[in-house]
Amino acid sequence: MLGGCGTLSSLNPFARSGPEAGTPGFVRGFLGGVAAEDPAAALAARNVLSAGGTAVDAAVAAGFVMAVTLPSRVGLGGGGACLVFDPARQGVEAVLFPPGPRAAIPAGADRPAAVPMLARGLFALHTRRPGRPFEELVAAAEQAARFGTEVSRGLAEDLAAVHRPLFADPAARAVFGRPDGSPRTAGERLVQPELAATLAQLRIQGVGDLHQGALGRRLEEVSRLAGGGLTLEELRAGLPRLEQPILLPARGGDRIAFLPPPADGGLAAAASFGALAAGQSLAEAEARGLAVAAAWRERGGDPRALLAAPAPAAAGMAMLPASAALAVFDRNGVAVSCAFTLNNLFGTGRMAPGMGFLLGAAPNAGAVQPALLSAAMAYNPNLRAFRMGVAGSGQRAAPMAVAGPAALHLLRGAAPMEAVAAGVPPPGRTQFTACLNYLPGRPERCTAISDPRGTGVAVGTLDQ
Repeated sequence: MLGGCGTLSSLNPFARSGPEAGTPGFVRGFLGGVAAEDPAAALAARNVLSAGGTAVDAAVAAGFVMAVTLPSRVGLGGGGACLVFDPARQGVEAVLFPPGPRAAIPAGADRPAAVPMLARGLFALHTRRPGRPFEELVAAAEQAARFGTEVSRGLAEDLAAVHRPLFADPAARAVFGRPDGSPRTAGERLVQPELAATLAQLRIQGVGDLHQGALGRRLEEVSRLAGGGLTLEELRAGLPRLEQPILLPARGGDRIAFLPPPADGGLAAAASFGALAAGQSLAEAEARGLAVAAAWRERGGDPRALLAAPAPAAAGMAMLPASAALAVFDRNGVAVSCAFTLNNLFGTGRMAPGMGFLLGAAPNAGAVQPALLSAAMAYNPNLRAFRMGVAGSGQRAAPMAVAGPAALHLLRGAAPMEAVAAGVPPPGRTQFTACLNYLPGRPERCTAISDPRGTGVAVGTLDQ
């Protein structure tokens, strides 16, 4: 009888065939689009979309994978900030989880570590529009760490730049170095069993374990050995925030949302976008954005008041740290744009012993400045539809990597690739997604672009 039921089921013309939900290939046709600064992260996000996940799910999976495949810029010891557009919520939310500052630096902490925020931040992001279980999204990164992944071109370039001081830490040298002491190069195999074990613990016990459980107590102990000096009280207190973004008008009834402080790269991008809307040149707009961000760092205050005030005096913002970015949208018009950082290339340069990840650098400790985390999201509130998502990296050029392409595309009608090519000053890099006729709408008019001058990739929107 059971065999007969199976036969009848297979003959049912209305029964679904093919992969089940949660398996790549479950969704056919239009999936959405992904642009990310790391190829493995982009592929992980696309697999989530193909498995039936939302753009939020895809961004979470990509963020964790970047912590494995681009640990020079993204890691459990760092943090980031994201914007989320959900047609059902009729607007954009900001999820802020930058690497946490320290109220005081303990004695003996010669490399003060930031309070790690990535895992808690990605969990908070997941609550905005989940489709797949959170632990399923962590699993892709865990498997990449456990079974190995190729060293990407981006990671290889970062290793080549700083491997000498980085390899002063034996644990970092063991992961990222060859037996002869030289750095690993693109295409070599990178296996990280200790990081895999930490990710497995997060998957099983939840991200709270890193802040108030066994992992948190262990991190307190090992960070002291690594000169980071984290305390369990600081780990408990480190919480992501949901905030309203900075909103500006665009053309045709569209609005564009920028990350708000403390992700002040969004404030800089908003100021630059406003300057471009007023007819200023790219160079003038970039200077305006950096001056506004410097003014906020100096005295704080209402970001909107800073945008409306006369241009502050130009201020230098040297020694800004590296970051990484991604942008993703799904077939239903949910979209996410994110920027991540360790507040320094490879953070403090020291691993959390036995835990497999680099400690982020505490902001405003010594010469360490916070990264200019920069992202924007354009949508039409009347249509409740997604129009454009963009995120930028490149130290001081990160805000213009957002504002330049956004303004050229939304305000001046430049095609997406033209906007990316002409709107980003070096060393800025852009991850750009857009739907020219909105989404929901005409999916064939949607595109995803990873800045061709960078090391990332954009993956297509159709799965046949």
